[in-house]
Amino acid sequence: MNRENGKEELLHRITAEDFALYEALLYLDGHPKCKKALTYYEEHKKILLALREEYEKSFGPLTMYGNQEGDQWRWVETPWPWEKEAN
Repeated sequence: MNRENGKEELLHRITAEDFALYEALLYLDGHPKCKKALTYYEEHKKILLALREEYEKSFGPLTMYGNQEGDQWRWVETPWPWEKEAN
């Protein structure tokens, strides 16, 4: 798999996990004591955080909060993730 395909695949996985996490969050708003939903939320939160970390190590910040360099502002160095035509 080349670098661009890997980047696309990773973005797709991040989007899917983000969606799953948000849906779990909405469910938990109405069912805050559901142990199964809480477990699902925690598992998918860990997965999402790991995927974001992997993306940012390979391709740069995914959000402005993902700036990994303390002495350098990398957020503006590359096209932003939603700029598909530039990626």
